[in-house]
Amino acid sequence: MLKQTIQINVFNLLNFSSIFKNILTALNINLLFCVMKTNTDKYLVSSGKKIKLKDFDTGYKGHLDKETGKDELDRVKKDLGKYQQVLYASNSHSLLIIFQAMDAAGKDGTIAHVMSGINPQGCQVYSFKTPSAKEYEHDFLWRHYKALPERGRIGIHNRSHYENVLVCKVHPEYIMNESIPGYDEVSKIDEKFWEKRYESIRNFEKHLTDNGMTILKFFLNVSKDQQKKRFLERIDDPTKNWKFSSGDIKERALWKDYMKAYEKAIQETSTANAPWYVIPADDKWYTRLAVSQVIAEKLESLKLNYPILPEKESALLADYKQQLLEEQ
Repeated sequence: MLKQTIQINVFNLLNFSSIFKNILTALNINLLFCVMKTNTDKYLVSSGKKIKLKDFDTGYKGHLDKETGKDELDRVKKDLGKYQQVLYASNSHSLLIIFQAMDAAGKDGTIAHVMSGINPQGCQVYSFKTPSAKEYEHDFLWRHYKALPERGRIGIHNRSHYENVLVCKVHPEYIMNESIPGYDEVSKIDEKFWEKRYESIRNFEKHLTDNGMTILKFFLNVSKDQQKKRFLERIDDPTKNWKFSSGDIKERALWKDYMKAYEKAIQETSTANAPWYVIPADDKWYTRLAVSQVIAEKLESLKLNYPILPEKESALLADYKQQLLEEQ
């Protein structure tokens, strides 16, 4: 019997019974379950656009259910693995992925799941904590510049240079640790100071993208209610107690201040060359899928190819092959 392939839109497939699928399988017909391609532009913050995070649905998951979403994530991860191989081999571009979010939004889990399909030799993850004394002796971008991925590699920054316009904006007293000339008192940190910071970040990222780096920035947008639920889970589960600290409660009380800081930072620094994506984060499985789709689409758009050997070397391959075959 001739083997056939039938493509079925997943939204129609949801109405098919398992009996029908079993019949098709018995008839040696392969089902290619095609999830309708998500329009990732819905997460994109256009350059210069003013935003209010309350306008973004933290629980959005389209028409997908959890099981279908996980199947699609597995498929996209395979694509990511293929794209990463070409990225590494071509050695012409690099990819920087930035994750920012409120506590318990799922950054660590997203990184673990989305990047599980790639070769760890071509990927590096940096989690930035409070700057050290040595790091405070340099400008705020210094430690992040040192952690950038080389050509052919993927770099992931779990928190990033954006902390300097997020947590530092909510807690401007932290700026005092930087010993910046002219800013020896918190009262001197005005809007002009922050505008210069945004400008520094835009120039920094433009320099990187002008030199072959692709930048994707993700804000995992979790609701305050969902954060509360996850905090309670961390308190109730002894295996997750280590993830919780008293500082989490203190920062949660400043939720509105953080939302304003995120809104301003995102709209000031989302550019065509280094865009921000606001990703729904109340359902972890959907967060992981959405992030993976954005990354896969971007890597695909680079249209990278495996290197082609010089004609002289290519011509010798047949000889090398023959030598290997003739080995005793």
